[in-house]
Amino acid sequence: MEENKLPEAVLGQAADVEIAAAVEEPVAETEAAEATAAEESVNLSDKNLAELSEIFQQLRDSADSMLRSKEAEAIKSAFYKLLLKLKSDIPESAANPFEAVEENFKALYADYKKDRAEYNRRMEQEREENLEKKKLIIEDLKALVEGQEDVSASFPAFREIQNRWRDAGQVPVGSFRDINDTYQFYVEKFYDMVKINRDLRDLDFRKNLEAKEELCAAAEKLVESSDVVTAFRELQKLHEQWKEYGPVAKEKREEIWERFKAATAEINKKYQAHFEGLKEVQTHNLEEKKAICEEIEAILEKEITSSSEWNTLTEKIGELQEQWRKIGFATKKENQKIYDRFRAACDKFFERKREYYSDFKQNLNRNLEAKKALVARANELKTSTEWKQTTEAFIELQKEWKQIGSVPRKKSDELWKEFRAACDEFFAERAKHAVRRPAQKPQRPVHQVKDSLMDKYRALQQDIATYENNIGFFAASKNSEPLIKQMQNKIDKAKEELKKLENQIRKRNEEGEE
Repeated sequence: MEENKLPEAVLGQAADVEIAAAVEEPVAETEAAEATAAEESVNLSDKNLAELSEIFQQLRDSADSMLRSKEAEAIKSAFYKLLLKLKSDIPESAANPFEAVEENFKALYADYKKDRAEYNRRMEQEREENLEKKKLIIEDLKALVEGQEDVSASFPAFREIQNRWRDAGQVPVGSFRDINDTYQFYVEKFYDMVKINRDLRDLDFRKNLEAKEELCAAAEKLVESSDVVTAFRELQKLHEQWKEYGPVAKEKREEIWERFKAATAEINKKYQAHFEGLKEVQTHNLEEKKAICEEIEAILEKEITSSSEWNTLTEKIGELQEQWRKIGFATKKENQKIYDRFRAACDKFFERKREYYSDFKQNLNRNLEAKKALVARANELKTSTEWKQTTEAFIELQKEWKQIGSVPRKKSDELWKEFRAACDEFFAERAKHAVRRPAQKPQRPVHQVKDSLMDKYRALQQDIATYENNIGFFAASKNSEPLIKQMQNKIDKAKEELKKLENQIRKRNEEGEE
């Protein structure tokens, strides 16, 4: 019966110390992993104010919102950083266009902080209550150890105390070590002092072994998980449970611990490899983002002088922004820097575009006033009967019209129609006059035929010049093909007539007619 006096908990003390040492470092790594996961769960840097508010609302409405305080603070930080930047671009005299979304976010965050404070208060209160429960459990265990010698009565009571301890829950962090060490002290003392018969001791060992085998199986299953971060977190829970169970038979003690430790080492190895691989991906992402920044910065070096070019490059910037959104995070150290560089390049592009269109609008207005002046002048000239002088004046007006740039689209067609109507009215009247002219003028004597031919020749040359100018003028307008065709027919007909006159004049010259 002497071996019944051996405290098996003491024999397992070294193993338990190893377990505790193995757990402490992964727990710290878990906190770091959770912080990293919170940062990487949502890409906040590309979001606008409304999207950030919506993300915060979703977090606020989630069932685990109280456990996601780091994520909530990250969203808040991103929101106010963007808001501050946007406000800096607003002129001092202008109203704040972001007031409504800012007030909405403040209300959301205030509600969350209130709930979070209440949650923390409840958790702290619960931990304090759990601490008192565990103190009472220790008092019961102490009384059992110091006052009970009946094995049949003490062992079931001891088991009930262990179950109560496991169910009691977490205590304040500052009290954990002291309360746990005190509990373990009396547990070990129980195994030292209470005379447990072999059957009960072996039964206890078997139960502990079964429980630890289940923990080993659970850890080995986690090794196969593709979600290494979650597997690592779950492993920490298994280590906490492992410490709650007592020792196993001496011959099984090293074997079961080595099995559990092997699974732990494999998960830790995969966890480390995961973050090393993640770093490689993030480095690659950084290079891709640098390339996009360089491409936008190259666009900024271009001299852009037309709306069509601005439209083409705006589409290109949009494509590059879409590529950016599809790329994952860069390294933590460089992620904000590369985003700031990207945002600055995009902002500069759109600022230059705004400046261009501001100047473009001013040019449109200047062109509008210039064309209005030409319309007024054309209306003044359209009724003139000084055919030669006015024709030359209209040709100059048409040349000026073509040299003036674009005007606002709403006024373009209206001005063009009015100007063309004035031109058409004058040239139509001039054409009628040209038809009537032979019957106004008296018949020339025979000796003046050559002079008459020369007059017609020069008149046709002037008509051809007018028609050709009109073609260039009409080409700038929409739906001008019929007019151009009409002008071309007149030119062709006039050139044929011009050849006839050349032959007649040459014949007169050959005959020596004065």
